[in-house]
Amino acid sequence: MSSYLDLGGCRKRRRGGEKVFKFKTFGENGCPVEFDGSFRDNVKALVEYGHLEVNLCGNGVFSWSFQLEVHRHPPLHVVLFIVEEQIQASSSSSINLHCKHCQYVGWGHHMMCNKKYHFLLPSKDTVAACFNCDETSFDDPNPEKGKFNLVELKGHIMHGVFHSNGFGHLLCVNGMEMGSDQLAGYQIMEFWDRLCTGLQARKVSLNDSSKKRGMELRLLYGVAYGHPWFGRWGYKFGRGCYGINQPIYQKAIEAIQGIPLCLLNHHLSISNNDISVIFSRYQALSDHSMVTLGDLFHFMLELRSRLPKENSIDSCNPATVETNCRWSPKRVEAATRVIVEALKNAEFRWVSRQEVRDAARAYIGDTGLLDFVLKSLGNHIVGNYLVRRCLNPVTKVLEYCLEDISTVFPNSEALIINNSKAKPRCKITKVQLMKDIAYLYKHILKDQKPTLSTGVFSAIPMATRIILDTKFLVKEYTEELSMKGNSNCSNGKTFKLLCTVISKSDEIDEELKKPLPPYESVCLKENATFDELKQEVQKNFREVYWRLRSFVVETIVNLSVKGLDLVMGSVEMGQKLVFIGSNEDQIGMDDGGGSGIVDCLCGAKEDDGERLISCDICEVWQHTRCVRIPNNEEIPHVFLCKQCEEKIVFLSSLP
Repeated sequence: MSSYLDLGGCRKRRRGGEKVFKFKTFGENGCPVEFDGSFRDNVKALVEYGHLEVNLCGNGVFSWSFQLEVHRHPPLHVVLFIVEEQIQASSSSSINLHCKHCQYVGWGHHMMCNKKYHFLLPSKDTVAACFNCDETSFDDPNPEKGKFNLVELKGHIMHGVFHSNGFGHLLCVNGMEMGSDQLAGYQIMEFWDRLCTGLQARKVSLNDSSKKRGMELRLLYGVAYGHPWFGRWGYKFGRGCYGINQPIYQKAIEAIQGIPLCLLNHHLSISNNDISVIFSRYQALSDHSMVTLGDLFHFMLELRSRLPKENSIDSCNPATVETNCRWSPKRVEAATRVIVEALKNAEFRWVSRQEVRDAARAYIGDTGLLDFVLKSLGNHIVGNYLVRRCLNPVTKVLEYCLEDISTVFPNSEALIINNSKAKPRCKITKVQLMKDIAYLYKHILKDQKPTLSTGVFSAIPMATRIILDTKFLVKEYTEELSMKGNSNCSNGKTFKLLCTVISKSDEIDEELKKPLPPYESVCLKENATFDELKQEVQKNFREVYWRLRSFVVETIVNLSVKGLDLVMGSVEMGQKLVFIGSNEDQIGMDDGGGSGIVDCLCGAKEDDGERLISCDICEVWQHTRCVRIPNNEEIPHVFLCKQCEEKIVFLSSLP
């Protein structure tokens, strides 16, 4: 079987000689390089091991490729491309150079960096669109044959981008879980996570739009695990749309997870018996009582990951009371049937353990036997009934309830409780499990039924909307820059400081109102002077930020030293320093996320990527959803916000 991303047809690839790296270890320290510097240093060290591509993304754009072996049998290879994009090559001074992804996630105050680094795993179709392997090779000097820019094409398996200050964005992950010639989503995420960790990225954001079978995974996994699917790799709440903050998001998660299954089943079974059937089916599989909606979804998703290779498990093996005891199986069976009859007489309501015990004592005098059976019966099937047991959260007393599952598994014979050889009555396949998950997702989480619009259930549609409006996730890889040795420093003793800068005009303006650029790690020799420190800081920030390309460091905040004084001894290793300087070349540069004020009814004060509309009088931007303009309708040519509209009405009523 050939690789699904086989580039062997290209003349250049057929020549061989290009090193192949292991996909499963690529990005680890030492594979292919020791990552011991800053983010920029690590990227520079990494690309030295790649193959330099020519005219891949246009003239003047550097790019490198790495052959990665996923597995040998059957053979599967992918190619990682790293593309260095320089601001000068991609934009002009008349264009706003701000990164929209930074703006949406709350990093809009960051200055635009000089460079971006795109990390791409292209799909087979993407490669075919970008290269004509039958006619040209990657390094063909004829630029006319490179009709497409790899970065601009859609449909990549993975596309991540880093700014040169170490902040990045994961733009897409398109995994497939079918067949041996595909990469699953979790494999791509593990690969991306290794890259971010090895390169010493600072923070990485993503817009969570992941779906499976039409289900939004941030909602499904939020209910089941309390975090989105990407939470498995440490991605957490970054920023919500429509004014949603982290406490609101957390309360929505807790509210929808805590919906009691018994109440939900009672309300929904009136109009939809299928939901009651699904509840009973998976309660029968569980070895513990599932009390809340979160418990149910968590169990179902965990069950999916544990299904054996034949994709099914017994859905209703008979419950067997432990027979390794002093009572004979016949006496245990008799006591079990008495307890079940007592629960049937309770008309399927929850009753306390003591109440069940007292009712059974009229027929079974051995209280020890009754205690033993009651202990063993929790959440087990006896005949056509499921004996449920749970701890009452209010009284803290064990309670029992009988549930009729004859409708779940029809046409089945009664099971003998101690017959371990009884055949299972049905199987749960992975296909059936996913159908059940999708059914519950649709009818409980998505469809707003009238039966779920009052009482405790009114929290479901509101919590669902909040969770779905929380799309931007962030992982913080390095809380502070590493204090390890820097590969760019000499082999002697080195000294590291965390430094940032501010211009004179900003320093005077309202007591440092503007946020400082992220701190950069500056590595010095142990005998370096403050003049050398200033030169190194100046060099670093000129290299990173477009706006600071002519920045000149002058003084250090709250530190009175002379230029020839030694740095070591005057400040501590890892100390944070703020440098003040002048910056003449700021022509046409706007570090803001756009021109206009966002002040929406939902509380949003910044552009969050959702559709906005501007008032034609005050020019304040608001969400179209918040001013009741449906997404399927075009934005009106003339729009007045509520405040301006009220002012006009008030003025027109004056004499």
